[in-house]
Amino acid sequence: MCRHLAYVGPEEPLGRLLTEPEHSLLRQSWAPRRQRYGTVNADGFGVGWYAPQDPVPARYRRAGPIWADPSFADLARVVRSGAVLAAVRDATVAGADGEAAAAPFASGRWLFSHNGAVAGWPDSAAPLVSALPPVELLSLEARTDSAFVWALVLHRLRAGDEPAEALGASVRRLAEAAPASRLNLLLTDGATIAATAWGDSLWYRTEPGRGTVVASEPYDDDPLWQEVPDRTVLTASRAGVLLAPLEDPASSPTLDSVRAGAPPSPKEPCT
Repeated sequence: MCRHLAYVGPEEPLGRLLTEPEHSLLRQSWAPRRQRYGTVNADGFGVGWYAPQDPVPARYRRAGPIWADPSFADLARVVRSGAVLAAVRDATVAGADGEAAAAPFASGRWLFSHNGAVAGWPDSAAPLVSALPPVELLSLEARTDSAFVWALVLHRLRAGDEPAEALGASVRRLAEAAPASRLNLLLTDGATIAATAWGDSLWYRTEPGRGTVVASEPYDDDPLWQEVPDRTVLTASRAGVLLAPLEDPASSPTLDSVRAGAPPSPKEPCT
């Protein structure tokens, strides 16, 4: 559910990344090629971008489908940026949050998006509520699983975690509380990109002089695109891409089984 993309590199018009490629994010809103869950991403969209000499990004978000907004087409034609995060949304459940539920979510220099769903939302998230101060819960932009995931990640960033650390730790906690969740997360500060592959597709393309793109799926057939293995955290910059495995709580031994000398439980397949 949802498709998203982040880019860091030389300045480009937004349209060259989001609307012009043959299988761009615009086309993925009605005809994604690799989306495993859902079919149409028409419940909202958004783009965030960074201007030179300004660390705080601008955002443009709407509650309707990206193809129905002529103002965005005009904006994408003329606005240029060296760092972008954009998403088209397929809502997990029906809600009244509208534009506020559309990624990217933002705080300070950060932009964030979630592709997937927290299984059993909202009941499954109840054990994690205590991890957040009341003021952060009351500050949620929307009453959605993605907004809650963003609150967990942002809390760790504010506590001093590096981006990949904040994403990885949040994914593990969510996967433990709601094991069937799909948690592909995307985060940028305008200089680097961090992302997780957890239950859905994630790809990247990097080349000196062309920058780095991390996306739910390739927007063209360039052979430089590489698929990220499931259960992986990615860190990308203009210099390149690093991948590291993410431990699945379902494959870790419990304290009781370790004490008893029992083998760890087998890893559950992604559903």
